[in-house]
Amino acid sequence: MSHPLIRKLEHGADLSEIERSALVALTLNRRSVPARRDIAVYDNTGRVYLVMSGMAGRYKTLQEGGRRIVSFAVAGDLCRMHVSGPSARDMRLGALTPCSVVDIPRARLTELIETHPGIARAMRWLTLMELSRAREWLVNDSRPADRRLAHHFCELLVCLQVVGLADANSFELAISQTDLADALGISQVHINRVLQALRAGDLIVWSKSVLTIPDVPRLKAFAEFDPGYLDLQDLRTVRAA
Repeated sequence: MSHPLIRKLEHGADLSEIERSALVALTLNRRSVPARRDIAVYDNTGRVYLVMSGMAGRYKTLQEGGRRIVSFAVAGDLCRMHVSGPSARDMRLGALTPCSVVDIPRARLTELIETHPGIARAMRWLTLMELSRAREWLVNDSRPADRRLAHHFCELLVCLQVVGLADANSFELAISQTDLADALGISQVHINRVLQALRAGDLIVWSKSVLTIPDVPRLKAFAEFDPGYLDLQDLRTVRAA
């Protein structure tokens, strides 16, 4: 598989060969994080975390001890790009499956942005895209639970296709029902019913850690999913138009 970060960033800007090489050099030292372990060191704001494989979740621990996942992170996603001070300890980043992660010194990433205009443009695009994605998660919370979950599945399909980890209608989904419940803010009993309803409607098949969507346009329509907010159009197609 080609480099997931480069594949993703090239949807936001053209990168020169020098810029691609600089990004590869930035991400050589990887570490493995087991499932159910936190990735980030909360009081260390001097690092940015790049997920190279697996799936992670950005989450907050609630006062009563529960957890609310506010977004998923897959291969190619940079996490904690814009944090500073005590507020950085509020939101955590945890591995939902075994993950390969790169700890990037924030100063080094800043240096690349200041040195390479293509990387700077790509990072600006990435920031705006992540803000748009966060807004969509807020809007999605107003939908019924079955449509919310369908929306998350559609988003994961598109994001994983971008980095070559999903085919036309399926992808590996090795997270637990608990993770899905925490992403929707519902109980274990409720998420089980929601999954049963989606299966009964022939909207999804989830077996052996692979999620298959029998009819992608139908699921997108059910979820009211419009991928435009992700801004992941192929730049080559845009330039040719």
